[in-house]
Amino acid sequence: MARKSKTQALTPAPDDEAEEPGSAAPRMKMNTPCAWDGDTLVVNILGTPAAKRDAIGKTKGHQLKVSVTATPVAGKATDHMVKFLAEEFDVPAKAITVVFGRFNVNKQLRILAPKKIPAVLAKLLEDTGP
Repeated sequence: MARKSKTQALTPAPDDEAEEPGSAAPRMKMNTPCAWDGDTLVVNILGTPAAKRDAIGKTKGHQLKVSVTATPVAGKATDHMVKFLAEEFDVPAKAITVVFGRFNVNKQLRILAPKKIPAVLAKLLEDTGP
């Protein structure tokens, strides 16, 4: 097996190779924290694990801040975040797909047909229009 040089190890993977293994959803580049893709809401998230409480915060750049109480061990914080957001968007947890970032604070989620939209996202979606 060939050994990688330092420059090869630091070179980022192309976008099409950076998706989560097993994720059938395509990665979507966005200039806002959220956007519609048909009836699916795509949300870029900056997660904060091991927080004092579960909460949806303000936007930061092109991401929505979401804090969860779960610790970042083996994707448990992401799993907890999906369950928390499922309640916030009034959808079953299986309607939320993690496109990338399962083991990272930077995530992209696809939420199929959300019945409720949290206020911070509703304002953004209203401002950007269809």
